[in-house]
Amino acid sequence: MTAADRAIPFLDLAGAHAQVREELDLAWKTVLEHGRFVGGPELERFEEQFAHYCGATACVGVANGTDALELILAALGIGHGDEVIVPGNTFVATAEAVCAVGARPRFVDVCPDTLLIDPAAVDAAVTRNTAAIIAVHLYGQMVDVHCLTALARRHGLALVEDAAQAHGARWAGRRAGTAGVAAGFSFYPGKNLGALGDGGAVVTSDAELARRVRRLANHGRVDGDRYRHLDSGRNSRLDTLQAAVLSAKLHRLDADNARRRELMAHYREGLPPFCVPVAVHPAAEPVHHLAVVQVADRTKVSAALSAAGIGWGLHYPVPCHQQPAFAEFAEPLPVVERAAGRVISLPMFPSLTTDDIARICDVLRGISW
Repeated sequence: MTAADRAIPFLDLAGAHAQVREELDLAWKTVLEHGRFVGGPELERFEEQFAHYCGATACVGVANGTDALELILAALGIGHGDEVIVPGNTFVATAEAVCAVGARPRFVDVCPDTLLIDPAAVDAAVTRNTAAIIAVHLYGQMVDVHCLTALARRHGLALVEDAAQAHGARWAGRRAGTAGVAAGFSFYPGKNLGALGDGGAVVTSDAELARRVRRLANHGRVDGDRYRHLDSGRNSRLDTLQAAVLSAKLHRLDADNARRRELMAHYREGLPPFCVPVAVHPAAEPVHHLAVVQVADRTKVSAALSAAGIGWGLHYPVPCHQQPAFAEFAEPLPVVERAAGRVISLPMFPSLTTDDIARICDVLRGISW
């Protein structure tokens, strides 16, 4: 099989983990030997490392990114009667977390070039019931946190970051996870920093909020007294094995993110005019979790890629506000709705080669219109 015939996957997790196999083997061996599979020393070490990496003072490992957002909202006291503003263009977990605490998601439109939450739409959506804004750093690019921070302060709202796709991303030099009162991260395997299973974290510099999140994530248990439960909490803990894996992989994150930026630059140079990449704001330093482009005829583009053995994805073809689960909260969002029919995600992972990207771009340029 020649390079021109080789299949190119949408994501290559096996290849990524082969590069850190020795570190992973050692991490797992250490945990297996000491046997503290929940709350072991590797968890505390990773929490300290990731908080430091983000530029925050506290990190609480939890079961997944959805729980991270829900625990933040619950710890803030947000619930029935409250509204939380979220972009229509996001994974459903953002809205699920709002509904899970009993609040109502208020969906708003996005900017047509970045497909990130539109601050003007946020401002227009604020009501007397609004309690928080969730800033979703989608595709690996942070939203305009300077604008949203000022807006949240003016209206007396909590700004929560959904950083599930933005590990290491920056806005004006500041990393994701430090712009709002707290941030929720996901360590789903396909993320830029991924576990070997589900995992998540809450990052914050509010010590009291961190304590409340940690308590709620551990059955409402009082710290230092395992038989006393102050709240009706849940079981949402990042296990020791996953923490060990994440700790072993964290030191590669910046290099992997830099590689993703290089790869995206090659895409921008080689893509045909009908494939329009999501724009990058001048103040942003994205980490390109996904390589999203907009096209006029997605069916034709996806068929060409599939015929050439090239993987692709859709993020997201059905907006949150048009999902049956959130029908009662639906309202027209024209930019989100238009983008949903045009977006397609191209392969993006650190071991992707420039030859791979050249081939992908050749296939796309070969589509007849």
